[in-house]
Amino acid sequence: MNKKYVVKLNDQERGRLQQVLHTKGTSRGIRNRCLILMLVDESQGAIPKQMEIAQRVGVSDVTIHHTVKSYCTRGLEATLSYRKRSEPGTPAIITGELEARIIALACSEPPEGYARWTVRLLTRRVIELNIMEAVGRETIRTTLKKRNLSLT
Repeated sequence: MNKKYVVKLNDQERGRLQQVLHTKGTSRGIRNRCLILMLVDESQGAIPKQMEIAQRVGVSDVTIHHTVKSYCTRGLEATLSYRKRSEPGTPAIITGELEARIIALACSEPPEGYARWTVRLLTRRVIELNIMEAVGRETIRTTLKKRNLSLT
């Protein structure tokens, strides 16, 4: 069966892989990519099977396929770096000031007729007090959970 992607590293690329592999600040994912490329290099002789490489490196066989494909289509430097996002991620809905106001509200006395605050009550009160125009219960819940704040 013919392979679609073949890795044949030259001396310069092998040296670059060794350099990245032994650099102290290299992340584990990039180290794994270096090891994968060194193990699938056909210029070194016979290569092990994909499942053997996966067990040696400690990754899935799909990771090996994606790494080899990335090397063959994008090149070594692109394979050894994480992709930059084309668009920035969405900013957080709740800023520090809003978070402080929500936590202060959760720590205050509950409304009359209630023994404690619930996430639904907090959500309604945040909207009533114009802390935020619209907010979901899950947003309030995760804000409280992030600060390890229990309503009980």
